[in-house]
Amino acid sequence: MFDFKIFFTVLGTVFVSELGDKTQVATFLFASTKKGAALSVFLGSATALVLSSGLAVLGANFLGRYLSPSVLNSLAGVGFIIIGVWILINRG
Repeated sequence: MFDFKIFFTVLGTVFVSELGDKTQVATFLFASTKKGAALSVFLGSATALVLSSGLAVLGANFLGRYLSPSVLNSLAGVGFIIIGVWILINRG
């Protein structure tokens, strides 16, 4: 069954989190430097986002069979902390 609440929550969260990230900047640069290629740049970047999101959903679906939501939330939190520390250490 299609859940509109989940759909709009994910849509809003992903949309806001993607604003101004490296992917958007790269897409902007491709579109601005490749004259007449706006449609190709859009379709390429949109396809990449769909494929990467698909991999995330498949991976989460697989892990969700074996791990409880609280374990997954903890793993995600630890993962973000590790990434944050790594960025702080390597920011130079």
